[in-house]
This record gives sequence, C-alpha cells and structure tokens, in this order.
Amino acid sequence: MHPRGSTRTESTRTGSAVSDVLVIGGGIIGLVTAWRAARRGLCTAVVDPEPGGGAAQVAAGMLAAVTELHYGEETLLALNLASARRYPDFVAELREASGGLDVGYRACGTLAVALDADDRAHLRELHALQSRCGLESEWLNGRECRRLEPMLAPGVRGGLRVDGDHQVDPRRLAAALVAACERAGVVFHRGWAERLTVVRERAAGAALQDGTELAADQVVLAAGSLSGRLGGVPDDVLPPVRPVKGQVLRLTVPRAYAPFLSRTVRAVVRGSHVYLVPRENGELVVGATSEELGWDTTVTAGGVYELLRDAHELVPGITELPLAETRAGLRPGSPDNAPLLGPSALPGLHLATGHYRNGVLLTPVTGDVMAEVLVSGELPEQARPFAPDRFSTTASSPASAPSSVSSVSSVSPVGVS
Repeated sequence: MHPRGSTRTESTRTGSAVSDVLVIGGGIIGLVTAWRAARRGLCTAVVDPEPGGGAAQVAAGMLAAVTELHYGEETLLALNLASARRYPDFVAELREASGGLDVGYRACGTLAVALDADDRAHLRELHALQSRCGLESEWLNGRECRRLEPMLAPGVRGGLRVDGDHQVDPRRLAAALVAACERAGVVFHRGWAERLTVVRERAAGAALQDGTELAADQVVLAAGSLSGRLGGVPDDVLPPVRPVKGQVLRLTVPRAYAPFLSRTVRAVVRGSHVYLVPRENGELVVGATSEELGWDTTVTAGGVYELLRDAHELVPGITELPLAETRAGLRPGSPDNAPLLGPSALPGLHLATGHYRNGVLLTPVTGDVMAEVLVSGELPEQARPFAPDRFSTTASSPASAPSSVSSVSSVSPVGVS
C-alpha cells in the first residue's frame, strides 16, 4: 500500500508503469472504484481513452430503487436501497473532493402512472409487491396524479407516488468523479487496454494498444458492456456481460413552459417503458428503448418516433418542446440483470461490471464494496450475492449472451464503460 498522492505510478509510451490497482474502464463504475481506492491509500491508475464517457453520457440518472423493482429481484433491491441511502452523503463528499462540482442531485421523487386499465392493474400489482417488501409508495387516482403534475394527459388512470426515488445528472457525476480522481492522485492512461497481463496464473496488469505495459498488484475490470472483450482473460473468467442498446432523447424546456414537470414521470405505454426526467437546468430527458442488437449504437428514426409517441401520450405538451439531442448507448447486461462485484476466479483480477440499468444508482455502494475488496481482500456481506462465481457453472464466456452478440471476438481493445 502506498500513501495518498504516491508517485509510484510512472508511464512512458513503450515503457512500463506500476501501481497498486489498475482499473480498466473509466466510466462511472471504474471512476468511483479508482477514487475510493485512492482515498484508501492505494496507488491507482485508470485505463480509458475518454474517462467519464461511455454509458454515463446517455443514462438518464434515475435513482429508482422502488419504482424499478421487478419480480425476482428482491436481493438486488437490498443493494439498490443501500446505495440510494448513501447518495446524499456521497454527493456531499464528492462535491468537496472534486473542488465544488455539482452533480445535479435532486430529491424530487418519482410518479409512475397508468394510461389504461391494464397498466393500472400492473401498477396495482407493483404497489402490492412494494408493500410486501416494506417500501414506501402511495397510490393516487388520476385526478390526484394530475394535481401533482398538471401536464399529464387527461386519460391518466392512476399512479404511484414514490418520494424516495430521486435523480442525478450522470454527465455531471462523471465529470465530478474524474476531477475527484485527479485530485486524489489517480493516474489516467488515455488509451485502449488490449490485453490483460497474466504472470504465473495471476493478473499482473495490462498491455495497451499503443504498446505501453502497465503493471499492477491488482486489476479491476470495469469496462461496462465491453468487459467480456478484453484479451488475455481466461475463458472461464470472462464476465458474461452483453450490450443492451438504449436510445434517449434530450429536449429543452423554454422558460415560458416552466415548470413543465416537477419530478420524474414514468409509465408503460403499449408494453414499452417510457420515462421523462426533468433537470433543474431546463433539460428534459426522455427514454429509453431496450434493444438486443449487439454493438449497434445507431440512433434510428423508429426509436426516436416511438419515444416521442409514447411520451406524447403521457404528456401531450412534450411535442412543443425543442429537440436538443438524440443519443444511443449500451447498458452492460448480465444473465440475471445484476452486477458482478468482487474477486474473479483469476487471482489478482476483480470485476465491477454488469450493472445493466442500475449503474448510476449503484455507484456509491460499488465504490465502497470494491475499495474494501482491494484493501482487505474480503467481499462485504451485502455484495456476496453478486460475486462473479455465481455464474461459474452456467456462463463461462460471452457466448452465453443472446445470439446477436455471441460471435463478438474476446480480444478487442477495452477502455470505456
């Protein structure tokens, strides 16, 4: 272990670099892991061509542990709730550590609404599940929903008010984490990791695409949907992570329309989930599609149309707003939609990937869990259900993912989440 701010890590284009911890992937998960490791006194480096990029640039930032509860995910719920509880303190600490950067955290609550009888029945079932899990949510009739959010369509049949589901701006969160890492002494290698270095059956660093060799006592693979493509990782250790495409729109709410929405609003329209996330800066995020299309990140006319159509049914006035941006990104999906956290079967290699739709929500707890693993070697009890070895007999490589991604080479360079 080395003191905070240690200069042990050095780098040349063709030389070598040594650190206590090398994090492969500079998205939100990789950054929070690096920051927390550095805060614990570990000399830490990150490999990524564009730290803070990746899925953070597309994600909406909903901290929706309650409204995104799914049947069969009660164990994941516990981890989500633990992370949500940490957010206020995490944001305050990150603001100080980043030099005062704001991450757009809003304790504004969420309203999930139903547009027809089937949706209403589904929400009633979800409300019952939430109640059985001891979660706080309030059933509202259509009139009460519209009283909270006057822009809602007249046909709204009812909804669930969840004051405990908040939001954060992932782009600003990523920027703050980059700044916090830099101030904590984390070294950034802005390039692609091509291959894991394995010495005497132990992970010992990584080789970059430009020829740089980075040595490390421990390696964390946190490359999001690309985590299963790093060369040099034994087949039985490669995480079973696949890309799930999501298209997102960003609109601008002119001052004349403000306040447009006061909280996150979400619904299921014709079987598709749609959400509207209002930012304090006048941005309105509308998302998101869920498409099993491999590595495709094309923004399609159909995807944009479907999002606008469904959002219009929910909030008719949305079609009057300027369309500022369309983006598509890749969520890192796992076989059970839960993250892989902690030591892998290869000594020295740890995983922090597969967060799927909960990456932003799980940022605080992931950072704490991975730092504890890196310092003590022990996986905290709350994270043990998400240890990578739970897939050891059922999924040994990305071949277990849907056929659309099963043919992807596992030796492609890696660097972003």
